[in-house]
Amino acid sequence: MAGKNGKQKTARDMILSMGVIVLVAGFVYLFIPHDDSAPDVKAVDYRVELLTARRAASYPVAAPQGLSDAWKATSVRFRGDKFDAWHLGFRDPEGEYVAVEQSTQRRPIFLDEATQGARETGKTEKIGDGTWTRYEGGRYDALVLEGTKGSTTVVTGTASFAQLTKMAEALQTK
Repeated sequence: MAGKNGKQKTARDMILSMGVIVLVAGFVYLFIPHDDSAPDVKAVDYRVELLTARRAASYPVAAPQGLSDAWKATSVRFRGDKFDAWHLGFRDPEGEYVAVEQSTQRRPIFLDEATQGARETGKTEKIGDGTWTRYEGGRYDALVLEGTKGSTTVVTGTASFAQLTKMAEALQTK
């Protein structure tokens, strides 16, 4: 009989232990603050990098002008040692990602990297003074400026084509 009583105690102790664990977990969940909202994105100031890129690059470097304050610049980079690569990333008003990418790298290689494998759709549209070709992909969609010599300009990201178009319309090289 001693063996039977020992097994009952072990099962009872295990149930009590589980109860204590559930109570502690409930306490932690209820009384420790947690926020499920998206974190606030800090905007970066890209003016210095833009001036540096415009002085150093072998092509006219593009950046937006006139976008609303709802567009937040989130990343900026100029790599003179890597094909004069210019990158300027934004969070659009809808919370999606939009980037301006420029480079002197060979066009097919650069397009594959900048658009993350998006493919040309054959559709073009007139935006500002330029003709832009649409690219669609699994992760990013893109607009690619046609007719530039010596460099390639891409507006790409997770945003809709309407938002990509707004960015392309806002691009200035002065």
